[in-house]
Amino acid sequence: MSEFRVWAPNAQRMQVRLANYIHEMESLPGGWWLANAPEAPVGADYSFIVDDGDPLPDPRSPWQPYGVRGPSRLLDHSLFPWSDGRWQAAPLSSAIVYELHIGTFTPEGAFDSAVTRLSHLVSLGVTHAVGRGDQPGRTGKHGGAPLPLR
Repeated sequence: MSEFRVWAPNAQRMQVRLANYIHEMESLPGGWWLANAPEAPVGADYSFIVDDGDPLPDPRSPWQPYGVRGPSRLLDHSLFPWSDGRWQAAPLSSAIVYELHIGTFTPEGAFDSAVTRLSHLVSLGVTHAVGRGDQPGRTGKHGGAPLPLR
């Protein structure tokens, strides 16, 4: 079962659109909304609809395959075959953080091309990179958490 939650304290009505089906969301205390969709498989695309407006992406989505204005996609992190169980990042108190704007870091402006240049940042002494690429366009900004490079 997939549970959809969103914080929309000023909304009068919330829905989640999953494929061609719309689920009504239940209002919860504190401005939160909830819907359960047992038929939602991992990899399904979904959007929120606020007060009968246009579909919007999940503001907390970890996967936006169609960009920041397209639908979000369900992701199950437990399906990834993690192999680094003993890896431990250096403490953030000793971190040298680089804010990496994906749209300007490489000529291609893409995450895949940025990966090939991370060793350059390490050679400069950078220990963590914050990837910024959640806005459309080549120079978009902001959102992200430090990513340890070692």
